[in-house]
Amino acid sequence: MAFSSGWASGINSYLVVLVLGIADRVSGFEQIPDVLGRWEVLGAAAFLYSMEFIADKIPYIDSTWDAISTAIRPTVGAVIGVLLAGDANSLDQAVNGVVGGGTALASHTVKAGTRLAINTSPEPVTNIGVSVLEDFAVLGVVWFAIEHPEIAAAIAGTLLALGMILLYFAAKVIRKGWRKWKGRERRPRTPSVGATPYH
Repeated sequence: MAFSSGWASGINSYLVVLVLGIADRVSGFEQIPDVLGRWEVLGAAAFLYSMEFIADKIPYIDSTWDAISTAIRPTVGAVIGVLLAGDANSLDQAVNGVVGGGTALASHTVKAGTRLAINTSPEPVTNIGVSVLEDFAVLGVVWFAIEHPEIAAAIAGTLLALGMILLYFAAKVIRKGWRKWKGRERRPRTPSVGATPYH
């Protein structure tokens, strides 16, 4: 469950907190830490998720939001991992924290890199579509992890592996766009036809 929630936190950490907190409030699952179901935690998560919901669907704004979230998403993944360990010994808590935070960092890297590639063609339809798919994936994996943590971890691992492969190709697109932009910037300006040079 730490692995699954870690992967999901790297994509949208506020939605993860919201889903786990609501699940704890509604059904009282024993494996979900009660602190996530507190009203102030749910309120803060809902507010921040609403901000991310909008920012994540606007070209270039999404990449800026990803940059800001670089420290936040892995931290949330690590904290959730530690909380999931509950009253276990410190070694289990440390392992859960590393698993949650490390997985969140990996999936965040995939998300941020993919969005940079998408923004080389800045039109909102692709950004909106990818963002909605990410939200549904996070919702599905976290909700599934509550009932079937092993299967959810396998799904999250598969999605992470596919994301890494996608990131490899996305990096090529980003490098190509960067070289094209730098080449345009270095290109000397040619005088317009018929222009008379000044002496």
